[in-house]
Amino acid sequence: MPNIPSDLRYSQTHEWVRVNGDVAEIGMDDYAQEQLGDITYLELPEQGAEVAQGEPLGVVESVKAASDIYSPVSGAVVESNQEAVNAPDAVNTHPYETWLLRVRMSDASQLDNLMDAGAYEKFLDEQGG
Repeated sequence: MPNIPSDLRYSQTHEWVRVNGDVAEIGMDDYAQEQLGDITYLELPEQGAEVAQGEPLGVVESVKAASDIYSPVSGAVVESNQEAVNAPDAVNTHPYETWLLRVRMSDASQLDNLMDAGAYEKFLDEQGG
């Protein structure tokens, strides 16, 4: 079973959210990095870009596949993690310390659409993960 910290919220597309006031820190969870294998490339939006809940916000490429990264919340990008872009394998080794984006949320009630750790663990079990 992947590591699922209890202080985060999770999306069905395997992104995590850590909330600090009205800013959501977004990353890829342990399950996602495990499924992708060695991550070789990240493409993230620039500061000031608008992201929308459930919409693609960037791209992750690994030795196995390329896939979209989806935004768990809507808002404006405050910061992209250039360290993660420069060393994308950090997502594999430290998925919960390696955030990808910080987004100033336009609607904090969207967090209610995300799962807590218990619900996410159940979701993974149902998915065969």
